[in-house]
Amino acid sequence: MASAPSPDGDLFDEFLTSRGHDVETARWEESYNKKQCPDCGGLHDGDAAECSVCGWRPEAVN
Repeated sequence: MASAPSPDGDLFDEFLTSRGHDVETARWEESYNKKQCPDCGGLHDGDAAECSVCGWRPEAVN
């Protein structure tokens, strides 16, 4: 289950991780040969960097 974004999001993720929970970074979902936005479900070509429907962008992976 995802939590709502907050200023203390990193602290919350650290708390969950320290207790054995997996904390995923937001990523595109896959639907056949398309990328699917996890927020609104919009479908995009494989080279999309931002959802053209709602403006969602995947989080940067460090």
